[in-house]
Amino acid sequence: MFKGLRGFSLGTVMGLFAAALIAVPLALAGTGQPSPWQYTMQTPVSDVALQTEWFHSAVNIVIILIALFVLALMIYVMWRFNERTNPTPSRTTHNTLVEVLWTVLPVLILVVIAIPSFKLLYYQYSYPTPDLTIKATGNQWNWTHAYPDQGNFSFTSVMLNDAERQARIDKGIPAPRLLAVDNEVLVPVDKYVHVLVTASDVIHNWTIPSFGSKVDAVPGRVTATWFHVKQEGIYYGQCSELCGKDHAFMPIAVRVVKEAVFNEWVDAMKARDRRRAREIIDRVALEHAKIAAEREGKPAPVMQAQASGAR
Repeated sequence: MFKGLRGFSLGTVMGLFAAALIAVPLALAGTGQPSPWQYTMQTPVSDVALQTEWFHSAVNIVIILIALFVLALMIYVMWRFNERTNPTPSRTTHNTLVEVLWTVLPVLILVVIAIPSFKLLYYQYSYPTPDLTIKATGNQWNWTHAYPDQGNFSFTSVMLNDAERQARIDKGIPAPRLLAVDNEVLVPVDKYVHVLVTASDVIHNWTIPSFGSKVDAVPGRVTATWFHVKQEGIYYGQCSELCGKDHAFMPIAVRVVKEAVFNEWVDAMKARDRRRAREIIDRVALEHAKIAAEREGKPAPVMQAQASGAR
């Protein structure tokens, strides 16, 4: 797919295995956000996130096996070499075989872990040719997003307060606490998106867990990340770098939509018709909410205007 991935057979296996692991949850995806009592990663929807989850799971298996081996060894030593069962302890000062094993085996384990780790890191930084570029600027305490390829229009995303959240919920549009924003980032589905990240004041961090994207926003510097998402929906993230008193209140919301919807929204933004742009977002947000409700077997939400008109 990319030049840097030729001969990347292990990476291909990683990707296929990860895709198989999440095939069922991905069918129900479309809302990337934490859930109550969640201890696992959010459902991955990008190429990088898929391989990151696979690597995380594989390394966890290695860690668990090592921990079980060490635990078993400690229990055996306590049982076999305690004072009662072994009253005359050995005075052995060295054992060449044991010393070689406990040196070589850990090195081999680290090498086995390092090979897919480095390949994943290389893949993460092998930027494909972008279909869309977005510039994200961290501020205390919000994000400004610009679209340089679409006329360089920009907007600032601010977290919704409780009253604003309730107004959207009344329309049938989900607005999770501490995650919903007034201006969502829109990107087309199944496109390669580059995000150029910087900051205007202090260090921030642009993070979307479902995309596997996490990059520092540093004043005076431009860092970058990329994602490729094939699943429509809304995906949330937050600033992941302590940046002051309201650090916990600068979420990120990226909505993945059909290309036609994205182009319609871009036209409205370029024409400075923010009201039309908001209507487009509300319309597609309601569609996404209906799809999610149907998959979960819940009643489909109804727009407030429709409900009031039926009275």
